[in-house]
Amino acid sequence: MPTCLPLVLRRCHTCASQHFRANGKFRVNANHKLLDAWLLVLCTACGATAKLTVLERMNVRSVRPELLDRLHDNDPGLAAELLQDPVVQRRNRIALDWDKAWRLDTGGSDHLDREVIDVSVRFAGRIPVRPMRLIAEGCGLSRAEVGRLIAEGSVVSAVRLNSKLSDDFTFTLKR
Repeated sequence: MPTCLPLVLRRCHTCASQHFRANGKFRVNANHKLLDAWLLVLCTACGATAKLTVLERMNVRSVRPELLDRLHDNDPGLAAELLQDPVVQRRNRIALDWDKAWRLDTGGSDHLDREVIDVSVRFAGRIPVRPMRLIAEGCGLSRAEVGRLIAEGSVVSAVRLNSKLSDDFTFTLKR
């Protein structure tokens, strides 16, 4: 589950840093009947502000009133939604760094002593994570050991466990 907003990977024009932090603030500008909206992000090194385009020259009547209210209220949930939107990412040429922005909730450690464990992984947000990393952290194993177990066939899943996923999946661990 996500713990905070991810870092935005984009080059800063002031200090050439690569990381920006979104604080959930928006800027909305109206020019007659046309509306522009930006998500403001701050450079983690120098504090310079950059704008990520959310709406560009949209007719005011074509923008849903609830979206406009959320923009004016600086809704942090809306900021999270927009950062994960592929259209916004492509338009602004950004990527997201999810490192240290999520945590694993295993529901306890009473399952670790069993011979066979059937696990269903549910994502609370669309966070791209390698399943090998989740298995290692959730079962108290090293990633190298998880890789060895996958090669032996002791970890079985219908999805590829060595690539990034952001959708729910299941796996079986045999010890």
